[in-house]
Amino acid sequence: MEKIIINGGKRLIGEVEISGAKNAALPILAASILTEGWNTFSNVPNLRDVETIKKLLIGLGVKVEEEKDVRINAAGLNNYEAPYDLVKTMRASVLVLGPLLARLKKAKVALPGGCAIGARPINLHLNGLAALGAKVDLKHGYVEAEAKSLKGATIFFDIPTVTGTENLMMAATLADGVTTLENAACEPEVVDLANVLKKMGADIRGEGTEVITIEGVKELKSTNHTIIPDRIEAGTFMVAAGITAGDIKVRNCNIAHMDAVFSKLTEAGIKLTYENDGVRVIGTKPIRSIDIKTLPYPGFPTDMQAQMMVLMCFANGTSIISETVFENRFMHVSELRRMGADIRIEGRSAIVKGVSGLNGAPVMATDLRASASLILAGLASEGKTEISRIYHIDRGYERIVEKLSNLGADIKRVRD
Repeated sequence: MEKIIINGGKRLIGEVEISGAKNAALPILAASILTEGWNTFSNVPNLRDVETIKKLLIGLGVKVEEEKDVRINAAGLNNYEAPYDLVKTMRASVLVLGPLLARLKKAKVALPGGCAIGARPINLHLNGLAALGAKVDLKHGYVEAEAKSLKGATIFFDIPTVTGTENLMMAATLADGVTTLENAACEPEVVDLANVLKKMGADIRGEGTEVITIEGVKELKSTNHTIIPDRIEAGTFMVAAGITAGDIKVRNCNIAHMDAVFSKLTEAGIKLTYENDGVRVIGTKPIRSIDIKTLPYPGFPTDMQAQMMVLMCFANGTSIISETVFENRFMHVSELRRMGADIRIEGRSAIVKGVSGLNGAPVMATDLRASASLILAGLASEGKTEISRIYHIDRGYERIVEKLSNLGADIKRVRD
């Protein structure tokens, strides 16, 4: 096992390049199942979850080649089963369900795993596939779906679901007739997938809104595409600048995707300056306390909640952070308390009282974004912080230790 060791108190200064978005790359790589030629994808991040989806595709008979770009050819697709040993490590593995059903008319996918941040049931995916005409069963821990043909339908999501919207959008591209997804997810990653599918020849309208319409086509063709930047990684480095009173230029950042995060950072007193190739972020003292409520896009992203909570640990006054997306996403709180944070949980809200500083301590990561929050806390704390179970961080942050080190952080990975 490895751990990250941080000696805090360093002011971060310099430039950082943001990688491609994991949550855009995963469904886009899965969408290659729908075509038979060579697809070429650029700006694909080198992450554990991306490696998992590649292994999953290879196991389905898909060719995957990688140099600078990732090239995928699904002409040899010959297997419709996504096994438990891969799916258990990453919830997004369920994204092959819709494309497999559309292409092979069959799919067998293990019920997904991933971060333990809440139940996140896939019933909305399954209900949607059933509405398209698939016979769906749950047997021995697997979803088994089959359809002689998929038929367009109107599908209403009880709550917006990103992977559910993506799965059904992919399935509907090759269905007969028109499919309408109502109360669909509006996230930029959903829009990026829609843009790829349209390049492949899909007829999709309304992506980025709550109503997406897909008119099925006979076949899709291969294409080239560049993955959008990761807005959560960008936000994490912006918090790093704010929490260390640093001065960081965040490059390859799509500011159109980050209105809610920018608004809250500005409210907290962080100085943001837009430049041609990115955003300059300057941390100022004192940090102002703010309230945050996570919501589906374009609201404040749940994936930035833990990072902003750390920032509020150093703020003047009291902040209330309300988590409305996932019911179990405060697991980082107990670890932050070990470092001296004053945080109280009341239901689905965290009341954070700013303190004069945090102290380094041994802590344990519980999920991907909790890992990022503990790294941020360590950067701004006095003394040494040791973070264990860091395999979570490799699922969503490319070379984060190297990037922070280049900005002046005293941080390293060591074998435990």
